[in-house]
Amino acid sequence: MLQVCLNGARGPGDSAVVPMSPESLAESAARAVAAGAGEVRVHPRTPCGRTSLSPRVLTPVLAELRPAVSAVAGAPVPVTTVASAEPEPGRRVERIRSWTVLPDLVSVDWHEPGAGAVVAALLERGVGVEAALWSGTDGPERFAGSPPAPGVRRVLVRVTAAGSDGDPESAARALIATLAVQPGLPVPAHAPPAPAHGLPVQVHGLPVQVHGLPVLLHGEEDGAWPVLRLARRLGAGARIGLEDTLLLPDGTPARSNAELVTAALAYGRTGF
Repeated sequence: MLQVCLNGARGPGDSAVVPMSPESLAESAARAVAAGAGEVRVHPRTPCGRTSLSPRVLTPVLAELRPAVSAVAGAPVPVTTVASAEPEPGRRVERIRSWTVLPDLVSVDWHEPGAGAVVAALLERGVGVEAALWSGTDGPERFAGSPPAPGVRRVLVRVTAAGSDGDPESAARALIATLAVQPGLPVPAHAPPAPAHGLPVQVHGLPVQVHGLPVLLHGEEDGAWPVLRLARRLGAGARIGLEDTLLLPDGTPARSNAELVTAALAYGRTGF
């Protein structure tokens, strides 16, 4: 599965091609899906460009995006509860409880204060949760320390520029290995021995999992393309888009999210 991440925290000051309004997000999503993306992630933004969890911002974005991605049957539209949208955890919970239209999946950054309360509020609303685990934070350790609640559908492993020490692929390998072979966690009886380099391998062709959940692995900036290549090798889900990088693999500026998706599917020419 290849996810396209349309905008993130970027805006016109980063690149003129970053979509912002509900209409431009829908157009960008439609083109990315036509190029081969199987899922669309978005940061709903206010007219002034701020990420927001307000129903007045979220509802029009979902209303525009869902018809735009209808070419992929059942393609979910994940959103995020990143703390920059609502720094106070209690306020984030209030926003979730005020939603009139529910997103398909919501990504929760496990290292952020109040993550547990945010997850509980989402599950109360019947919204699926993606556990977002960032390198360079204690999120992976928090998640690995206890089984996730029912309703957590996927693990997103994010190799940040700050948490990669200049070697994003090695950082991704170390993080995935830590999650997959965390001490004290049960190891499936059918799992093969861990390889010498500590990198989890596919079991009978099945993709890597954490706590039995599918994994979406991605990097950002200079790490976006190396980590995408690693995700493919592991059989994990991957993502690409203007949220993660403004550049194509050859270093030229991307003209759209669709161009990044096309490049990702051609990257190594083995497909997803």
